[in-house]
Amino acid sequence: MAVTIEDLYRNYGILADAKDNLSQHKDAYQVILDGVKGGPKEKRLAAQFIPKFFSSFPELADAAINAQLDLCEDEDVSIRRQAIKELPRFATGENILRVADILTQLLQTDDTAEFNQVNASLISIFKMDAKGTLGGLFSQILQGEDIVRERAIKFLSTKLKSLPEDVMTKEVEEYVFAETKKVLEDVTGEEFVLLMRIVSGLRVLQTVNGRQQLVELVVEQAFLEQALNPADPDTVDRLLQCTRQALPLFSKNVHSTRFVTYFCEHVLPNLSTLTSPVAELDIQLEVLKLLAEMSPFCGDMEKLEANLNMLFTKLLEYMPLPPEEVENGENSASEEPKLQFSYVECLLFSFHQLGKKLPDFLLDKVDAERLKDFKIRLQYFARGLQVYIRQLRVALQGKTGDALKTEENKIKVVALKITNNINVLIKDLFHNPPSYKSTVTLSWKPVQKTEAVAPKRPSNEDMGSGGSTKKQISPQPRRDARQIYNPPSGKYSASIGNFNYGE
Repeated sequence: MAVTIEDLYRNYGILADAKDNLSQHKDAYQVILDGVKGGPKEKRLAAQFIPKFFSSFPELADAAINAQLDLCEDEDVSIRRQAIKELPRFATGENILRVADILTQLLQTDDTAEFNQVNASLISIFKMDAKGTLGGLFSQILQGEDIVRERAIKFLSTKLKSLPEDVMTKEVEEYVFAETKKVLEDVTGEEFVLLMRIVSGLRVLQTVNGRQQLVELVVEQAFLEQALNPADPDTVDRLLQCTRQALPLFSKNVHSTRFVTYFCEHVLPNLSTLTSPVAELDIQLEVLKLLAEMSPFCGDMEKLEANLNMLFTKLLEYMPLPPEEVENGENSASEEPKLQFSYVECLLFSFHQLGKKLPDFLLDKVDAERLKDFKIRLQYFARGLQVYIRQLRVALQGKTGDALKTEENKIKVVALKITNNINVLIKDLFHNPPSYKSTVTLSWKPVQKTEAVAPKRPSNEDMGSGGSTKKQISPQPRRDARQIYNPPSGKYSASIGNFNYGE
């Protein structure tokens, strides 16, 4: 015979009045459990009554949890939401893991209100037992269906940082790190980014040693022990994503040496054959930007001279010789060589940063003919640079405010930053002996507002490029002032923006 509303209220009253003798009324609790087989009203009442007396009947614990789970899967969304809201009341003792596992599976719902209720219930049990809740979440991340895994990772990436320190204790954070390392053994590109966001925010890893551990984690993902296959877009994208995740971790105490060496040994020699994971991405410029951002954080390098040699060789490719003159004094070439300012800024900056560590490289490690050739190229490039800087300054002269915000003028402002950076770096290399003392801010990095308008002294500003132009990547949130690119999503291939500057 089906349980009615009256049956539920009557047995609820028996249990509510029993007080110390509650456990003697097992039959009354069984009637409430049977309420899950009734109509919508009976189910809604059962969803509220079952958890209220759950702890008093340990012998019926499994039956009670299963009854509540039936309600969590009901066709009526309002019943589901009520049942999910009450689930945290079952999260006692050893049940916490099971409840967390159930709630994690329920993240797959497409109903917004229900999804929000699942989130609220998960947060609620987090505050009861963080480690047990994490056990349920990571169990589903490692073994659950794809949609559950995806949403569980997103839950952790957005909610963990808002939990107080008395919940996210040192022990709990160490557990998160240990479990995340297991997940990272097989991840997609988007999952990798989210998981790195999770562990990078852990307080226990905010020390030099902690950041070093994170770098080692990224090194494993980047496969830096293997040669690069430039023709495989997934392999290229994996390297780009890993490098972007490592960038905010580098500092004077946490070095970028392994990444910089890998880029010099494996990426620069294959620069022209790299297969972009995204059609509209200038992959060569993207790689050179990453190398430039990493180069200030190198430690002692066993292969410093080899790395400088590779940078030097690559620089020569992008710094053309002047056209030969024929007898009447005119150039034999029909047009001037194209100067790729964007690429040269990155390469010169990287060479300048590594050159500080071996200041006699151009004096003792490069033969006289090669050095002479280099200086001729530098001179020619510097002349073209000065012409372009003058044109840009004239074009921007007197423009302020909204006038500088047009797409055309924004490109010119950035171009001015790049060309001026190159100018400063070339002057350093023309010193005798070469100097490595000047500092510049890379053109895509944040600048002071006063530097955004036409500058007063062209030789001391950071400026922007000639060559091809694309859109600047939005910066990813980070803990310090250095800026990295917003990572793509998907399995090591998805859309990435980039700024590829055009004249």
